[in-house]
Amino acid sequence: MTLRKAYLLIFIILIVDQISKIYIKTNFVLGEEVNVFSWFKIHFIENEGMAWGTVIPGVYGKLFLTLFRLGAVAGIGYWLWDSVERKHSSNHLVIAISLILAGAFGNIIDSVFYGVIFDDSYGHLATLFTDKPYGTWFYGRVVDMFYFPFYHGNLPSWLPIWGGKEFTFFNAIFNVADMAISTGVGILIVFNKKAFHHHH
Repeated sequence: MTLRKAYLLIFIILIVDQISKIYIKTNFVLGEEVNVFSWFKIHFIENEGMAWGTVIPGVYGKLFLTLFRLGAVAGIGYWLWDSVERKHSSNHLVIAISLILAGAFGNIIDSVFYGVIFDDSYGHLATLFTDKPYGTWFYGRVVDMFYFPFYHGNLPSWLPIWGGKEFTFFNAIFNVADMAISTGVGILIVFNKKAFHHHH
């Protein structure tokens, strides 16, 4: 796979990711939910920190996280370039790296820019390119919207510790960028031998 094709894949994912986020941000109030199917909902939330809503504490926690992401993207970008330039890396590896890079970069855009181009989504629709932004540079919140609660109910009472408690599978809410990262990592895990096979 050529570098041009890899860049095209990254560009397409970024466009789809940002269009979906901007649409949700400007058409949904924070916490609003629309049922597509019983097992698939569009549910608008904003992620303050890392995956699964983890937050780095402290005044500079968010800034550190964003700068760390920028460094990680630079490293992944070099990994992609090096994998293609060596000309013996498999397509599985190049596609996986491209997906991970696109996803990481997509969420970085939110973190770097959204705080200064959007106003709040609390109780009203956000405005794009507002004169009253909700944050500052590097302190934006990541937009998530895809929710797949395949099962919701109470666990059997005979289970130790969790018996009888309310349970939802799958309860994560994510975006296109997250899907790209997960797919890329999945390719590296499932097709490990093909991804890291070197042509002699």
